[in-house]
Amino acid sequence: MTFAKHRKAVVPQTIMAAALALAAGSHAFAADTAPAKRTPRILVLATGGTIASTGDARSAIGYNAGGVTGEQLTASVPGLDKLASIKAEQISNIGSQDMNSKVWYQLAARIKQAFERDEADGIVITHGTDTMEETAFFLDNVLATGKPVVLVGSMRPSTAVSADGPGNLYEAVEVAASPQSLNRGVLVVMNDTIHGPRWVTKTNTTSVQTFHNPNAAPVGYVDPASIRYLSPAPAGRKSALGVPTGGLPRVDIVYAHADMDAVQIDDAVKHNAKGIVLAGVGDGNASKAALDALEAAARKGIVVVRSSRVGSGFVNRNVEVSDDKTGFVVSYDLNPQKARVLTQLLIGNGVTAADKVQKAFDVTY
Repeated sequence: MTFAKHRKAVVPQTIMAAALALAAGSHAFAADTAPAKRTPRILVLATGGTIASTGDARSAIGYNAGGVTGEQLTASVPGLDKLASIKAEQISNIGSQDMNSKVWYQLAARIKQAFERDEADGIVITHGTDTMEETAFFLDNVLATGKPVVLVGSMRPSTAVSADGPGNLYEAVEVAASPQSLNRGVLVVMNDTIHGPRWVTKTNTTSVQTFHNPNAAPVGYVDPASIRYLSPAPAGRKSALGVPTGGLPRVDIVYAHADMDAVQIDDAVKHNAKGIVLAGVGDGNASKAALDALEAAARKGIVVVRSSRVGSGFVNRNVEVSDDKTGFVVSYDLNPQKARVLTQLLIGNGVTAADKVQKAFDVTY
């Protein structure tokens, strides 16, 4: 083979090899310089509660709820900025015993706005523990989003020697920032445990392990190094109820007890309650006088829901009480305070017929 012919054969091979090398190099360069994963953006909505409280000298464990702002709370937790980009906003600064539907509406509107404007990848709500389960249940029923919304609080004030707020807040942000939390609805994070709003309830006045799920298990567990959900995220979210434009209607809870008369029920009717939830004995039962008054209320168009004061178990239809005859609704596993929230939302959305209310209680489970 002449040199010229050899050169003609080699040059294309050399060019091809160089092109391949350049392509490989370009690929390697692209891989090495791929944009870093975006830091999750978490919006913290502060409402007050024990987590934002300061100690009071009236006793060794005395404190006043509220007082510490959301910005102060987030700034006080070491390492929080490494989990996510944090922005804090103050919605209210009250004890959760003063939680009200006005704040619920503000929370729902701000969460909806933040997600629609792509301001945040997740929301954390700092909240007192007394009514946290009600706020979580309300939001879970009105929000239609797959992004995480996490409520968190504490049982000890921020000034306590063994304050649990900083650790709880760290783990709440961790959960809200995790892709594992997508499509799980509203969550409650307390004491290394992740709870669902339907089942969680406060069970102890002062213990840090106050939140339990009497009729179910926790959703998962969290520590500063890991998140472990006990089951996959649901395939689809249930349809959200609309936030009633005219506010939430009055729904009263009446508490059953020995020697009960009809006074509580008559008073609720007198004050224009649109619904009455019975915190009944046993399987949602009450005295004959109380049941007669509730049946009379139902005949007037007031939604009557039987729940139980017991703390665990289901309230079933037509056991000792003839619900089909009286026009009552049963709450199943919902405790009185959550049954009240759902009843308010249903009435506010125009659902008042007993059979339709019962169906709505069925589908939320």
